[in-house]
Amino acid sequence: MKTRRQARILELINEFSIETQEELLVRLKSDGYNVTQATVSRDIKELRLLKTLSSDGKYRYTSMSKSDSDSSDMRSFFNSSVVSVKPASNIVVIKTLAGMANAVCASIDTLSLSGIVGTIAGDDTIFIACASAELAAMLVIDLKKYL
Repeated sequence: MKTRRQARILELINEFSIETQEELLVRLKSDGYNVTQATVSRDIKELRLLKTLSSDGKYRYTSMSKSDSDSSDMRSFFNSSVVSVKPASNIVVIKTLAGMANAVCASIDTLSLSGIVGTIAGDDTIFIACASAELAAMLVIDLKKYL
């Protein structure tokens, strides 16, 4: 449940300009998550979300940006969650520990890596569709840097 909730938090901050913990709490509750303010606060800390200044002059929650993608935090997250990264034609298949695929997939989506057409996550498997087999091979190399 925690993994899915945290994956949903990453999705929410990418979809909406969320400025406060209260706003995040309301959105999670509307999605059916029974959470408290303390839980949301812990999730924000564990996900290492940041408040950054947006173009409209307001602060909003964000996850690691592409410039932060080489950080030890991302490596640590991938190392503790990802089992393998393999190409399959124009698709990259990532195997994760049980229940971690959504969170890993959401973190990959925040990286805005080139060549990705779309991502799908199950419980322990992620499929990343790339524009070509060559781009898939390059993505495998990029993602393996985090392992």
